Amino acid sequence: MMADSTTIDSSLTTPQELSPNASANSPEESTSEKKRVLSLLRRRSPLADPQQQITDLNAVNLDSLAHGGDFDAAIAAAGHPNLTPTQLDIFQINIGKLCNMTCRHCHVDSGPDRTRENMDRETVDACLRALDQTNATTVDITGGAPEMNPHFRYLVDECVKRGKHVIDRCNLTVLLLPGREDLPEWFAERGVEVVCSLPHYRKRNTDAQRGDGTYEKSIEALHRLNTAGYGKGDPNRMLTLMTNPVGAFLAGNQGKAEQEWKRGLQRNHGVSFDRLIALNNMPISRYLEWLEESGNLQSYMETLVNAFNPATINGLMCRNTLSMSWDGRIFDCDFNQMLDMEARYPDGRPVTIQDFQLEAFAARKILTGRHCYGCTAGSGSSCGGAIE
Repeated sequence: MMADSTTIDSSLTTPQELSPNASANSPEESTSEKKRVLSLLRRRSPLADPQQQITDLNAVNLDSLAHGGDFDAAIAAAGHPNLTPTQLDIFQINIGKLCNMTCRHCHVDSGPDRTRENMDRETVDACLRALDQTNATTVDITGGAPEMNPHFRYLVDECVKRGKHVIDRCNLTVLLLPGREDLPEWFAERGVEVVCSLPHYRKRNTDAQRGDGTYEKSIEALHRLNTAGYGKGDPNRMLTLMTNPVGAFLAGNQGKAEQEWKRGLQRNHGVSFDRLIALNNMPISRYLEWLEESGNLQSYMETLVNAFNPATINGLMCRNTLSMSWDGRIFDCDFNQMLDMEARYPDGRPVTIQDFQLEAFAARKILTGRHCYGCTAGSGSSCGGAIE
C-alpha cells in the first residue's frame, strides 16, 4: 500500500547539498546540486542498482593495505573465521523509503518520490507474528521517515502491547508535518524512545548535509519533544540524537561530542537531550555518490581499512539484529538491506518474514563485504552508535 504523498509539505523537501559558498540562487547551484532533490532511483542513476554500488566498492584498489581490503580476511585474522549470529535482541523494521527529505548522506536513498516502497498492513502483521517467535526486547522502526507510513501507529501500539522497547528513528522535521504534530505527546504516552538524526549542533554543518532551513525546523521539533517531557532524564521518554560526519572522515569520540553538544544546544537554544550516538557514514548509496563525485572514495576506503578495529567485532549489530525491509525480506543489517544482500537460511533459501523460522535463521552465516569496514573502523559504528 502506498502512503498518501499529498501530505508531504513541500517546504520541507529542499535540496540537500549546496556548495559551501553558494546561495540558493547563485550560479554555483548547478544542475548537479539541484538533482539531489530526487533519489538515485528517480534520477535513474547507475548507483540506484545495489550491484553497481558493490562493483564500485570492489573496484577501489586497496591491494597495498592490510589483507588487500578483504573484510573476511581481516576478521578471520582477528579470530572470527565466520561471522555468526548471537542472541537476537533487536527486531529492526524498515517500514518504507518514503521521506519528506532527501539528504546527501542517506544510505537508504529515501525521499518524497519513494511512495511505492511502503510496508502494507499484511506485511506489518507478518512482522508481528515473527516477532512473537522471538525473545527480542527492542523493536527499532526506521525508514525513510517511518512516521509517514499509514500503519506506523498501529505497529507501534502492537509492539508496546507486547512489552517491547520501541525506537522511532526520526528526522525531526517530519514532526512538523500536518497530521503529525501530535507525535511527541503520542510517543511520550507509549514510552517510545525517539532517536533523531541531526548532523551537527551548529546550523552550517546540518544544513550542508540536509538542506537549507533544516536546522531551524529541527530545533523547533526538539523544543516540541522537550515540551512533551523528552530529554529530561526520564528513561521512559528517552531522546537520543544521532550524528554522521559532514565529510569524508570518521565519527569522532562519542562521549566528548555528547558533552559538547549538550552544552551547545542548551546554551544556544535551550534544548536538552539524553544521549548522543555517532555513526560512521557507510560508503553506499547517496554517500557513495558524493564520495565518487568529490574524488574522496579512494581515500575514504583507505581510512576505513586502516582504522579497522578488531575489538568492535563482538558488538557488530548484524550479530544480534534482524533487519526487515518494507516488502518482507530479511537481512543481516540495514546496510546489507540497502545493498540487496538477502540473509539466507543454511540451505540457501532467502529469509522472508512470511516463512520466518527462528532456529534456521540463527544458524545462518552473516554476509559481508567491503562496506562492512564502516562498522569496524575506529570506535566502531552501529545503529546504537559507537561499539567500543
